[in-house]
Amino acid sequence: MLIGSDLTRVMLENGCQEIWCAVDDNSDEDAMRDQIENDFTARIVSYDDEKFYCTAGIAWLCAVPIKVLPMTLSDVKFEMS
Repeated sequence: MLIGSDLTRVMLENGCQEIWCAVDDNSDEDAMRDQIENDFTARIVSYDDEKFYCTAGIAWLCAVPIKVLPMTLSDVKFEMS
C-alpha cells in the first residue's frame, strides 16, 4: 500500500496537480505530528532532485497528502439564537 511521501510522488507522476500535503524536512511521521501543534501544510506541485516543491517554490523533503474538509454547523459548538 502506498502512503505518505511515496503516495505523493506517485500522484504527481500520474498527473495530479496541487496536492494538499502536510510537509516537513525530517520524516512523514513528523509532518503528520506537526499537524497537532503547528500547521505546516502546502500545495505540492512537483518533485525534483529528491525534493517536493510547493506553489510558493519552497522545497520540502517529505510531503504527506492530506484531506482538507470544510467545517459544517455541527462542527461548531455554540448556541444559535
